[in-house]
Amino acid sequence: MPLKRKERVRSQDRKGGVELLLTESLENIGNQGEIVRVKPGFARNYLLPQGLATVATEANKQMVASHRKRQDEVALKKLADLKEIAKKVKDYSVTLEANATEEGHLYGSIMANDISKSLATAGFPVLAEHIRLEGPLKELGMYTVKVQFHPEIETEVKVWVVPTAGSIK
Repeated sequence: MPLKRKERVRSQDRKGGVELLLTESLENIGNQGEIVRVKPGFARNYLLPQGLATVATEANKQMVASHRKRQDEVALKKLADLKEIAKKVKDYSVTLEANATEEGHLYGSIMANDISKSLATAGFPVLAEHIRLEGPLKELGMYTVKVQFHPEIETEVKVWVVPTAGSIK
């Protein structure tokens, strides 16, 4: 049986664009799963050989629609879980010990990483990237720190910075 030549990517409209389904998000072109119209040369020489896009057939469009539906369900569930975590974190306060001078200045500083480790030991899955500090905490006292789990989900946690038992004499 003779081998078939590769199917040519042909233009479907007068402007010379080819409909492709993106398999990865590309800057200035589109996001993963979107159907975009690009020039045939760009599709033939870059997008298709690199595996960044496939030809937008009806079967591919249906697969993407069902996959997007599943992803949306997972995203909604994840948002609900993050809202629950945010409610629990809001009621919790973190106490961190640090070496300090008599005036209340810390010898080091408290960073987002320290706060996230303290929250993680308390059972909250908070990463250092979620904590929004305006700068490192360099003095003793109580601070209200923002925790942003998602662009839509933001809460606050109280952080108490106290001296270690032997640091102030």
